[in-house]
Amino acid sequence: MRRCMPAALGLIYMAVPLFPSFITFTGVAFPGVSLLPGAAIVAVFAGCCILAIYALTMLARYPVADSQPLLAPLLAVFVAGLLAGCLGFDPRSGLVFTIIGGLGIVWSASILRFYGDRYAATLLLGAFLLSGGIAAAIAIGMVALRSPVNLYALQHGRATGTFILPGELAGYLIVLLPIAYAVGCVARSRVLSAIAWSALGIGLIALALTFSRAGWMGCAAAAAFLVAVRTRRPAVSAAVIAAGICAVGLLFNAHHDPSEDYTRLSIWQAATQIIDRFPLLGVGPFNFSRLYALVRSPDGDPTAFHAHSLYLTFFAEFGIVGVCAVGWTTWRFVTELRRRLATASQQAALLACGAAAGLVGVAVQGLIDTVSVVIFGLWMPTMALALAAARGSADQALE
Repeated sequence: MRRCMPAALGLIYMAVPLFPSFITFTGVAFPGVSLLPGAAIVAVFAGCCILAIYALTMLARYPVADSQPLLAPLLAVFVAGLLAGCLGFDPRSGLVFTIIGGLGIVWSASILRFYGDRYAATLLLGAFLLSGGIAAAIAIGMVALRSPVNLYALQHGRATGTFILPGELAGYLIVLLPIAYAVGCVARSRVLSAIAWSALGIGLIALALTFSRAGWMGCAAAAAFLVAVRTRRPAVSAAVIAAGICAVGLLFNAHHDPSEDYTRLSIWQAATQIIDRFPLLGVGPFNFSRLYALVRSPDGDPTAFHAHSLYLTFFAEFGIVGVCAVGWTTWRFVTELRRRLATASQQAALLACGAAAGLVGVAVQGLIDTVSVVIFGLWMPTMALALAAARGSADQALE
């Protein structure tokens, strides 16, 4: 049964563009349109659960204790989410998304354990880039055709696709694009290389069409990180950041409602009020919108789905306990990645840094936006991918 693990990892990566539709499980109003019918959303979620059960079986059958440096801190994040959800204002939706976070832990552990298996790296990276390129192409096509009309009108003509919101698509692409570049540079397989470069080109077009200001700056940060790693020239990285700032400055209100430009200020203020009232465990996953109406300023935006900041949202919904768990996870990831990169080959280091660049990019995007597909679908697996790639097994696997 272990021979099926590479295919299972590829399948879960291919499903990521459909993850944003899980937001319908919360029952709260969100400013977007889900293109999937309810039955399809349940089917995707059930499929992910089945893959997780299979992965847990394989992890139990083939355990390696020292290959899971992130397991303890990620379990701490899971427990923090479980506490916040059960004691929050909507335990049902909190439990659903805590379970989704638990699936992410299983996914992360599976990548670290089985990435070196024959064809595993090729299949999971190929599936990720192929599905990402297709998702980006669909988003571009929907903008060109202005279909569906309600989604096109609601998002002011910005590329969205299956991601509910343009910022979600932007966050997904910030993670995907540096990995596509790295795979394109190191892949020995012509097919995989073609998929990587195609995903990079199509993804860049889709990212531009999201008109996500936070997404553009996140992509610039990811590119600057990758440039700094490859060239060791700070001036070039600074130029990349400057180009991102110029793009945002010149197209600040493109495809945006100008009245929304300053709504984040009142939302951030409301977030600090929620944190002040529920500092220890927060209000529970996806419960920010339920409390926002009670603490917002009179002239603030009438509704807010999240705090428009990854850090404020997480603090408000998971509290100090969750923030400490995430801080532990980040510290453990950075120290372990540095240790592995010290002995990694050039190709392995580029793959690892490509994954790390995506994490840097979404960290910058997260300053003024909250992207659920990154939190629940890409954060944990991408950390695992960076560590597994740095271990060097992909040198033999990308064939």
